[in-house]
Order: sequence, then structure tokens, then C-alpha cells
Amino acid sequence: MAENLSIQGNSKAELYQNLLPQVLALIDGESDLIAAMGNACAAMHHTFGWLWTGFYIVKNDELVLGPFQGPIACTRIQKGRGVCGSAWQQATTLVVPDVDAFAGHIACSSLARSEIVLPLIDRDGVVLAVLDVDSAELATFDEVDAKYLGEICQALVRLF
Repeated sequence: MAENLSIQGNSKAELYQNLLPQVLALIDGESDLIAAMGNACAAMHHTFGWLWTGFYIVKNDELVLGPFQGPIACTRIQKGRGVCGSAWQQATTLVVPDVDAFAGHIACSSLARSEIVLPLIDRDGVVLAVLDVDSAELATFDEVDAKYLGEICQALVRLF
């Protein structure tokens, strides 16, 4: 279902293929992590119209809210809690088609129905942050999102 998504006549992959060079240019030309994350969030969020798009940064053994677009969010998440904390703990991308079916889901917004969380991992395998994207629709995210969002995450790792 999500793989065939069409927004303004473009497939999801086409939207990412247009978005990716823009976001990479914003990241490559920036030396400040927060500025780069902020612009990346805005570009992703406004391209797809997701409910929430943002980063949580690992600080003092917890995830702390970083730059985001969307409604008010949870400010701190413990390792292993919710989708974000689980992606951090497992150091893997998690695609959740229905957040209500995810044991321990943290509902920062009751409007969230599906979610993808991608860890930003350094070359030593340490998770530095996570990118969290929520949708108000079920089954929004898939391997296409994981691929392109993963490329954005990898580009940000150098700024840590």
C-alpha cells in the first residue's frame, strides 16, 4: 500500500529522488548539527506532509528531543521504551504499520497511527540519535522510506 503512494502525481520514490539532493546539499553545506537537522526535518516534513518529523539525540543515556516539525512531542525517552527507545536499543530501523499494535508504544500524539524510526549510527556502531517520523495514516512507511531516510541519517552522522 505505502509503496504505491502518490502525492501530487509523483510516486514516493520520485519524491525522495527529488528531496534527497536538496537535503544532502543542506547537510553538506552546514557544520552545525542542529541547523542541519532542522532544515532536514523541514524539507522532509513539508515534502510528505507527515504528522511529525524529528530527531531525538542521545544525551546522558536517554533520547532528548531535537529539531522537529509537527505538534508538541515527548521531550525525553529511555532506552528500550517505545519505538524510538527500541530502535536505539536494537540499533536498527523499525517500521511500525500500526502503533497501537506495538507493545509499549509511547503516544506523544493520539493522532499517530504508523511510525518509522531510524538510528544514526557512527562507524563504531554507536547510536548517536534517531530520526522519528509519525503518520496519521496506517501503514504509511516501508522499505522505500527506510532506504532514503537512511541515506539522510548517514549524511548527518558526520556532524556529531
